[in-house]
Amino acid sequence: MKNDLISILSNIAQIIYDKKGFNILALDLRECSSITDYVLIAEGNVDRHVKALANELLDELGEKPYRIEGLEDSDWIVIDYLDVIVHLFVPSMRERYQIEHLWPDAKIVELGIEVNQ
Repeated sequence: MKNDLISILSNIAQIIYDKKGFNILALDLRECSSITDYVLIAEGNVDRHVKALANELLDELGEKPYRIEGLEDSDWIVIDYLDVIVHLFVPSMRERYQIEHLWPDAKIVELGIEVNQ
């Protein structure tokens, strides 16, 4: 099951990267939190870009998430797939909340994003 989730995380990261999202980080929370197994954090340039990233993820993944928050505001969108939670930020919101610091013991997940030149 872990490899399946890593594959899903990598797919999510690739979709975000291909849509010009940046500062992509995935954390393994299985050892330090009970809210989810993995969290993926990424940024878009402005609120419209963050909303476009979220919509692209929803279209490409084809699986309805358990919950979506912030799609109207678009400066911080949370897409909850239960085992994987995706946080999409504008840079100022990510800097303000620094949610990656909530789990100092979390392991960083290697995503293997393909960079196209």
